[in-house]
Amino acid sequence: MTLITDTGTLAAFCRRVSGEPYLTVDTEFMREKTYWPILCVVQVGAAKEATAIDALAPGIDLGPLFELLARPETVKVFHAARQDLEIFYHLTGSLPAPVFDTQVAAMVLGFGEQVGYEGLVAKTTRGVIDKSSRFTDWAHRPLSEKQIHYAISDVTHLRPVYEKLRDKLAANGRASWLDEEMAVLTADETYAMDPDKAYLRIKSRGAKPRFLAVLREVAAWRERQAQRLDIPRNRVLREESLIEVAHHLPKTTDQLARTRGLGRGLAEGKGGKALLEAVQKGLATPEDRCPRPKVKPDLPRGIGPVTDLLKVLLKMKCEESDVAPKLLASAAQVELIAAFGEDADVPALHGWRREVYGEAALKLRRGELALSVQGRKLALTETA
Repeated sequence: MTLITDTGTLAAFCRRVSGEPYLTVDTEFMREKTYWPILCVVQVGAAKEATAIDALAPGIDLGPLFELLARPETVKVFHAARQDLEIFYHLTGSLPAPVFDTQVAAMVLGFGEQVGYEGLVAKTTRGVIDKSSRFTDWAHRPLSEKQIHYAISDVTHLRPVYEKLRDKLAANGRASWLDEEMAVLTADETYAMDPDKAYLRIKSRGAKPRFLAVLREVAAWRERQAQRLDIPRNRVLREESLIEVAHHLPKTTDQLARTRGLGRGLAEGKGGKALLEAVQKGLATPEDRCPRPKVKPDLPRGIGPVTDLLKVLLKMKCEESDVAPKLLASAAQVELIAAFGEDADVPALHGWRREVYGEAALKLRRGELALSVQGRKLALTETA
């Protein structure tokens, strides 16, 4: 077990492993009371050594680690990488590259939808992981020996998992499938925290353009406040209160104070003034610049049986190709294919998904293929 707590030792470790073809990486962080995740520990596994890096150690400079993670010659292996990548993007403004996510690779290879790390280790290597330290306080110092052991074991188990998944992808010819998924996971826009888009995460019924324009402004105000104060969004104002403000359009402090869950203290302070200004900005937005609600396309009547048939095909193709159904197409996407065919704007009609499922779905819809039962299995046959 190794715990690095100073910059010199970290730099030396990074030099030793800089020539590795791949490194396994994991993080431990805290986020319950902050907007930005607090990076507490970073674990890195190499061929001959693995270490935990105390990101909260006094005076430590993580620069050598960030340079290591940016090396294009070295693959960085994570499991369920999204939150880890978000942390590095926030700290450095860039993302580690190239990246291999074992959770996504497992979905491509038929291990199920969003397979957990513990289950994946058991299925691929028959290893057993002690998860008793999963919910410990990683910001508390000193770290215990048990915590350090737990943290490092995550990246040591990840090495044989990666190698088995990598080799299976190569044997199946599916490495390019994973590349498509990694392109989305490692895109900067996936992690950019644009306050003007914060309203898109808020679910509201009966949304109209003017309501959405106001909601966009008040949600952006909340997002900037949360970022500035580094507190969770709901500590600034709950979503229900934002929706009520956007519906009732308060113009005075008294009207704002009557908003459920807001309170007079906020209404009469600087935050209340800024919130009222946000409402007025939304009301002043030109009609042609107001957001438009997403409208679900009208589906033809009687499309249900066709949808059901395409869902049967989806299940068949998933079993044949050993791919998690969620990765190929959602139920809503299948419904759109049933209704609109080639005009359906869904991922299932592009890239490797079209090859595995989309093309057959279109042919089945056009009557060029037929499903039949042969023995105990379904089969596809071309129609004359």
